[in-house]
Amino acid sequence: MAKAKRTGRKRKPATTSWPRRILRWSIRGAIAFVAGSLVWVLIYKFVPPPVTFTMIGNAVDGRGIHKDWMSLSRMDPNMARAAIGGEDWNFCSHNGFDFKAIQQAMKENADGGRIRGGSTISQQTAKNAFLWQGGGYFRKGLEAWFTVLIETIWGKKRIMEVYLNIAETGIGTYGANAGAQRYFRHDASHLTATEAARIAAVLPLPKKREAVAPTGFTRRHGNRIATRIGVVQRSGFDRCLR
Repeated sequence: MAKAKRTGRKRKPATTSWPRRILRWSIRGAIAFVAGSLVWVLIYKFVPPPVTFTMIGNAVDGRGIHKDWMSLSRMDPNMARAAIGGEDWNFCSHNGFDFKAIQQAMKENADGGRIRGGSTISQQTAKNAFLWQGGGYFRKGLEAWFTVLIETIWGKKRIMEVYLNIAETGIGTYGANAGAQRYFRHDASHLTATEAARIAAVLPLPKKREAVAPTGFTRRHGNRIATRIGVVQRSGFDRCLR
Protein backbone atom coordinates (compact mmCIF):
# COMPACT_ATOMS: atom_id res chain seq x y z
CA MET A 1 0.00 0.00 0.00
CA ALA A 2 1.46 3.38 -0.98
CA LYS A 3 2.44 5.71 1.82
CA ALA A 4 0.27 8.72 2.20
CA LYS A 5 1.88 11.93 1.13
CA ARG A 6 2.69 14.40 3.87
CA THR A 7 0.68 17.51 3.75
CA GLY A 8 1.26 20.95 5.20
CA ARG A 9 3.70 23.74 4.62
CA LYS A 10 7.42 23.39 5.22
CA ARG A 11 8.54 25.11 8.37
CA LYS A 12 10.81 28.09 7.66
CA PRO A 13 14.12 28.25 9.53
CA ALA A 14 13.98 30.46 12.57
CA THR A 15 15.48 33.91 12.12
CA THR A 16 16.88 36.24 14.74
CA SER A 17 15.32 39.67 14.89
CA TRP A 18 17.54 42.75 14.49
CA PRO A 19 17.04 43.92 18.10
CA ARG A 20 18.23 40.55 19.37
CA ARG A 21 21.23 40.62 17.03
CA ILE A 22 22.16 44.10 18.21
CA LEU A 23 21.81 43.02 21.84
CA ARG A 24 23.89 39.91 21.24
CA TRP A 25 26.70 41.83 19.54
CA SER A 26 26.56 44.55 22.21
CA ILE A 27 27.04 41.94 24.92
CA ARG A 28 29.92 40.37 23.01
CA GLY A 29 31.50 43.78 22.49
CA ALA A 30 31.18 44.64 26.18
CA ILE A 31 32.76 41.34 27.20
CA ALA A 32 35.60 41.86 24.72
CA PHE A 33 36.18 45.40 26.01
CA VAL A 34 36.25 44.32 29.66
CA ALA A 35 38.58 41.39 28.93
CA GLY A 36 40.85 43.51 26.73
CA SER A 37 41.11 46.35 29.21
CA LEU A 38 41.88 43.92 32.03
CA VAL A 39 44.71 42.36 30.02
CA TRP A 40 46.02 45.81 29.05
CA VAL A 41 46.09 46.98 32.66
CA LEU A 42 47.71 43.74 33.82
CA ILE A 43 50.49 44.12 31.24
CA TYR A 44 51.20 47.69 32.33
CA LYS A 45 51.44 46.54 35.94
CA PHE A 46 54.78 45.00 35.02
CA VAL A 47 55.79 46.61 31.71
CA PRO A 48 56.40 50.36 31.23
CA PRO A 49 53.89 51.82 28.74
CA PRO A 50 55.94 52.04 25.54
CA VAL A 51 53.94 54.92 24.09
CA THR A 52 50.72 56.80 24.76
CA PHE A 53 48.12 58.49 22.58
CA THR A 54 49.39 61.86 23.81
CA MET A 55 52.93 61.01 22.74
CA ILE A 56 51.73 59.84 19.33
CA GLY A 57 49.67 62.99 18.80
CA ASN A 58 52.55 65.28 19.72
CA ALA A 59 54.96 63.29 17.55
CA VAL A 60 52.62 63.66 14.58
CA ASP A 61 52.67 67.40 15.21
CA GLY A 62 56.45 67.33 14.99
CA ARG A 63 57.25 67.67 18.71
CA GLY A 64 59.09 64.37 19.08
CA ILE A 65 59.18 62.06 22.09
CA HIS A 66 61.82 62.37 24.79
CA LYS A 67 61.36 59.98 27.72
CA ASP A 68 63.62 58.01 30.04
CA TRP A 69 61.88 55.60 32.42
CA MET A 70 63.05 55.58 36.03
CA SER A 71 61.61 53.34 38.73
CA LEU A 72 59.96 54.98 41.70
CA SER A 73 62.51 53.37 44.02
CA ARG A 74 65.36 55.16 42.19
CA MET A 75 63.56 58.48 41.84
CA ASP A 76 64.11 61.10 44.50
CA PRO A 77 61.18 60.98 46.99
CA ASN A 78 60.83 64.75 46.66
CA MET A 79 59.32 64.23 43.22
CA ALA A 80 56.40 62.11 44.42
CA ARG A 81 55.90 64.44 47.37
CA ALA A 82 55.82 67.42 45.02
CA ALA A 83 53.22 65.69 42.85
CA ILE A 84 51.06 64.97 45.89
CA GLY A 85 51.45 68.51 47.23
CA GLY A 86 50.70 70.08 43.88
CA GLU A 87 48.12 67.76 42.41
CA ASP A 88 46.49 65.42 44.92
CA TRP A 89 46.82 65.83 48.70
CA ASN A 90 44.60 62.80 49.36
CA PHE A 91 46.35 60.44 46.96
CA CYS A 92 47.15 57.87 49.65
CA SER A 93 43.68 57.92 51.23
CA HIS A 94 41.20 57.99 48.34
CA ASN A 95 40.18 55.05 46.13
CA GLY A 96 40.90 56.88 42.89
CA PHE A 97 38.30 59.65 43.15
CA ASP A 98 38.36 62.65 45.46
CA PHE A 99 34.76 63.86 45.43
CA LYS A 100 35.42 66.75 47.81
CA ALA A 101 38.12 68.06 45.49
CA ILE A 102 35.77 67.74 42.52
CA GLN A 103 33.05 69.69 44.33
CA GLN A 104 35.54 72.37 45.39
CA ALA A 105 36.85 72.71 41.82
CA MET A 106 33.31 73.05 40.47
CA LYS A 107 32.54 75.74 43.05
CA GLU A 108 35.70 77.72 42.29
CA ASN A 109 35.10 77.48 38.54
CA ALA A 110 31.49 78.62 38.98
CA ASP A 111 32.67 81.58 41.08
CA GLY A 112 34.89 82.72 38.23
CA GLY A 113 38.24 81.78 39.73
CA ARG A 114 41.16 80.15 37.92
CA ILE A 115 39.76 77.20 35.97
CA ARG A 116 40.90 73.98 37.58
CA GLY A 117 39.93 70.34 37.57
CA GLY A 118 39.35 67.92 40.40
CA SER A 119 41.06 64.93 38.84
CA THR A 120 43.23 62.82 41.10
CA ILE A 121 46.66 61.49 40.17
CA SER A 122 44.99 58.11 39.64
CA GLN A 123 42.53 59.61 37.13
CA GLN A 124 45.29 61.48 35.34
CA THR A 125 47.36 58.31 35.14
CA ALA A 126 44.43 56.36 33.70
CA LYS A 127 43.90 59.06 31.08
CA ASN A 128 47.57 59.42 30.20
CA ALA A 129 48.29 55.68 29.98
CA PHE A 130 45.19 54.40 28.18
CA LEU A 131 43.23 57.29 26.66
CA TRP A 132 43.53 60.61 24.90
CA GLN A 133 43.48 64.23 26.00
CA GLY A 134 40.35 66.33 25.88
CA GLY A 135 37.00 66.18 27.59
CA GLY A 136 33.66 64.65 26.79
CA TYR A 137 31.46 62.32 28.82
CA PHE A 138 32.48 59.24 26.84
CA ARG A 139 36.18 59.76 27.55
CA LYS A 140 35.47 60.62 31.19
CA GLY A 141 33.49 57.40 31.52
CA LEU A 142 36.39 55.37 30.17
CA GLU A 143 38.72 57.26 32.47
CA ALA A 144 36.61 56.27 35.48
CA TRP A 145 36.67 52.62 34.39
CA PHE A 146 40.44 52.52 33.98
CA THR A 147 40.87 54.40 37.26
CA VAL A 148 38.98 51.65 39.08
CA LEU A 149 41.12 49.02 37.36
CA ILE A 150 44.50 50.55 38.16
CA GLU A 151 43.51 51.25 41.77
CA THR A 152 42.47 47.60 42.11
CA ILE A 153 45.24 45.91 40.12
CA TRP A 154 48.25 48.22 40.34
CA GLY A 155 48.15 49.82 43.76
CA LYS A 156 49.40 53.27 44.73
CA LYS A 157 53.12 52.78 44.18
CA ARG A 158 52.68 51.60 40.60
CA ILE A 159 50.17 54.37 39.86
CA MET A 160 52.63 57.02 41.05
CA GLU A 161 55.50 55.35 39.19
CA VAL A 162 53.62 55.32 35.89
CA TYR A 163 52.32 58.85 36.42
CA LEU A 164 55.79 60.27 37.05
CA ASN A 165 57.12 58.53 33.94
CA ILE A 166 54.50 59.35 31.31
CA ALA A 167 53.08 62.72 32.39
CA GLU A 168 54.08 65.49 29.98
CA THR A 169 56.73 67.70 31.60
CA GLY A 170 57.49 69.90 28.61
CA ILE A 171 56.98 70.05 24.86
CA GLY A 172 57.83 66.55 23.63
CA THR A 173 59.16 65.62 27.08
CA TYR A 174 57.55 62.92 29.23
CA GLY A 175 58.25 61.94 32.80
CA ALA A 176 60.08 63.48 35.72
CA ASN A 177 63.42 61.96 34.73
CA ALA A 178 63.33 63.37 31.20
CA GLY A 179 62.12 66.66 32.67
CA ALA A 180 65.01 66.79 35.13
CA GLN A 181 67.48 66.12 32.32
CA ARG A 182 65.90 68.81 30.19
CA TYR A 183 65.70 71.52 32.84
CA PHE A 184 68.50 70.75 35.31
CA ARG A 185 70.99 68.65 33.32
CA HIS A 186 70.87 65.68 35.70
CA ASP A 187 68.52 62.78 36.29
CA ALA A 188 65.68 62.51 38.79
CA SER A 189 67.54 60.28 41.25
CA HIS A 190 68.54 63.40 43.14
CA LEU A 191 66.29 66.45 43.11
CA THR A 192 66.16 69.36 45.47
CA ALA A 193 62.76 70.39 46.80
CA THR A 194 62.85 73.41 44.48
CA GLU A 195 63.67 71.33 41.40
CA ALA A 196 60.96 68.75 42.13
CA ALA A 197 58.45 71.52 42.83
CA ARG A 198 59.22 73.28 39.55
CA ILE A 199 58.68 70.07 37.57
CA ALA A 200 55.39 69.54 39.42
CA ALA A 201 54.35 73.13 38.69
CA VAL A 202 54.77 72.46 34.96
CA LEU A 203 52.49 69.39 34.93
CA PRO A 204 49.09 71.14 34.54
CA LEU A 205 50.21 73.10 31.43
CA PRO A 206 53.43 71.50 30.13
CA LYS A 207 53.32 73.18 26.73
CA LYS A 208 53.12 76.68 28.22
CA ARG A 209 55.33 76.44 31.31
CA GLU A 210 59.06 76.06 31.86
CA ALA A 211 60.78 74.79 35.00
CA VAL A 212 63.97 76.76 34.32
CA ALA A 213 63.76 80.35 35.59
CA PRO A 214 59.95 80.27 35.77
CA THR A 215 58.03 83.51 36.06
CA GLY A 216 54.55 84.59 37.08
CA PHE A 217 52.11 81.93 38.22
CA THR A 218 54.51 79.05 37.49
CA ARG A 219 57.11 80.54 39.83
CA ARG A 220 54.59 81.27 42.59
CA HIS A 221 52.98 77.84 42.24
CA GLY A 222 56.38 76.15 42.28
CA ASN A 223 57.34 78.01 45.45
CA ARG A 224 54.10 76.91 47.12
CA ILE A 225 54.71 73.29 46.15
CA ALA A 226 58.28 73.47 47.48
CA THR A 227 56.97 74.47 50.91
CA ARG A 228 54.39 71.68 50.81
CA ILE A 229 56.97 68.91 50.23
CA GLY A 230 58.02 68.98 53.88
CA VAL A 231 54.39 68.99 54.99
CA VAL A 232 53.67 65.94 52.84
CA GLN A 233 56.61 64.10 54.40
CA ARG A 234 56.00 65.10 58.02
CA SER A 235 52.24 64.53 57.91
CA GLY A 236 52.46 61.18 56.13
CA PHE A 237 50.57 62.17 53.01
CA ASP A 238 53.04 59.95 51.12
CA ARG A 239 52.74 56.98 53.52
CA CYS A 240 51.43 54.63 50.79
CA LEU A 241 54.68 55.11 48.86
CA ARG A 242 57.08 54.25 51.67
